[in-house]
Amino acid sequence: MSLVLVKSVSPTKKTFTYLSRSAPYGSNRAQVCLDAALATAVFEQIVNYVFLDDGVYQLLKEQNADKIFTKTIGNAMETLELYGIQNIFIEENSLRERNLSIDDLAIKVKILSNKKLAELIDSSDSVINL
Repeated sequence: MSLVLVKSVSPTKKTFTYLSRSAPYGSNRAQVCLDAALATAVFEQIVNYVFLDDGVYQLLKEQNADKIFTKTIGNAMETLELYGIQNIFIEENSLRERNLSIDDLAIKVKILSNKKLAELIDSSDSVINL
């Protein structure tokens, strides 16, 4: 798989990379990251969305947060593509360290090595780390 890095040359379009590192529940960081990325996409900016560290848990299939009286964030992840966010990545070491595979995830993502993640960050106009 090859990774195409897009750095904006347009004064009106910028490249934003969101690093979602937090578990889906226990704080609002995962939801804040998602809301910010969706808002960025609405304004037709280029959005890269990267799940790493405990953020990979946001993508697990069959989540149900009813018992903790909150929204199930996994359901909201399906809206990324509806908002035009097509660059959805997962950091490979984070996936492996948690004994997860692509088959455990609710949405399609591209696997990103540490080297490619560094290149993605370097090519971005703005990086939001939550």
